[in-house]
Formats: sequence, C-alpha cells, structure tokens
Amino acid sequence: KEPGPNNSLPAHHYMKTAVRGKGGFSADYYGIYYHGVASTHIDALCHTWDDEAMWNGRDPKKEITFDGASFGAIQHWQEGIITRCVMLDVPRHRGTPFVTQDRPVHGWELDDILAKRKITLEPGDAICVYSGREAWQAVDPERPYSKPFGPTPPARPGLHISCLPFLRDHDVSVLVWDMLDHLPIGYDVPWAVHAAIFAYGVALLDNALLEPLAKACLEEGRDEFMLVIAPLPVIGGTGSPANPLAVF
Repeated sequence: KEPGPNNSLPAHHYMKTAVRGKGGFSADYYGIYYHGVASTHIDALCHTWDDEAMWNGRDPKKEITFDGASFGAIQHWQEGIITRCVMLDVPRHRGTPFVTQDRPVHGWELDDILAKRKITLEPGDAICVYSGREAWQAVDPERPYSKPFGPTPPARPGLHISCLPFLRDHDVSVLVWDMLDHLPIGYDVPWAVHAAIFAYGVALLDNALLEPLAKACLEEGRDEFMLVIAPLPVIGGTGSPANPLAVF
C-alpha cells in the first residue's frame, strides 16, 4: 500500500467487517491506477495515439472525455481473449541473464528466435517477449525499472521500435511483455512499440511476470501454449488490470 521505488502509485485496498447476528462478513474496496510500469494490465485501443489519430483514424479530442472513451474502450474485449501464444525468450537466445539498455530487442532478433526454435507464427497469435526484467532489477535494485535512468534523454532496456514491423508482418494480435519500450526511442515520435495500439490494433499486456513462464516453457520443452486474458468490462475504460493465464 505504500509507494515504493518501482510503484509510486500503489493500489488502494481498504477493508471492513460487519456483524450479522452471531456471525458477520468482511468486504473491501479496490482502487488502482494500473497504467505505467508497475501493475500488470492490458491496454485498450483508445490508450495511445500520435499527432494524426488514434486507432482507426479517430480523433482523441472527440472520443476521449472525462466520462470515458466512446471508441476503442476495454469493454469490447469483455468476452475475453483466448488464443495461441508463443514464448520468445530473448535471454535464452542470447545466452545472457537479461536484456540491457545498450542492446535492445530488435524485430530481426525476434525473427531469429522463431527460426532457431523452428516456430511458425499464425495470423492472430499472441507472443510473450521475455526480456528478463526481474533478473535485471535484481542486479541493480537501486535503479528501478519504472523510473528511466540517465540525465537526458531518459533511458531503459526494452523492445526497440523496429519490433513494430515484426508485429505487423506476423499479424500478431497480442503482445505480452515484461520490459516495455526501449528508451530513448531514437526517433521524433511519441511512441515506440506502444504505437502498435493505434497503428495495427494490437492489444498490449504490459508488465507481465514472465520469468516463471519462461522457466516452465524450458522445463516442458515447448514454446507455445494457450493464453487467456479476461479484462474487467469497464465501460469507456482505457484498459484493465489483468491476471493473464498460460494454459499448457
């Protein structure tokens, strides 16, 4: 409940109890700002845009109000997302414990992983790109991933903007990742890989805990599984907290 180095806006959780005859009950309240680099969440298609438009050419000034989003909001995925998912384990491919800021994940490297693992992506597949965020943080706990480091411009390890063509060319439906957009972007654009939301209509599931899943894939000797995501159907919501499930 207290702000920490990797979560400056922790979730609120308030409890209460009440008496009912000789028994009683407990209840609680949840409140969360889930966007950012701490909580695992899914971004709706209304979450980001560039200087031209949001997803499908819509004007964010018309579609986004204090009453919520009138287009591309999270309730459109209220029936859940269930699809084949492929693990792309970058540290395993490189033979290193984690991705570093000076060596971001490029789209061509993801293609190399597919080729090496003899994996074929089908249209509509999801991908999990594991970069070793927990291992990276353990080596330098005083430099939280949630706060880009360096004087200027801000810097952090993650996926390079060159991953965008990879997502488009393979018709990926969902990107699940632990490390997010590599910084600095290197181009005069507001978004790197997060641009996949408004450019291609790709769902992004940010800040996923992928280390246990990567270990399970290694132990099972497999790279694919069924991914299940069930967002909260908040009308007009820009996303939702998520507890994604990998089913083997």
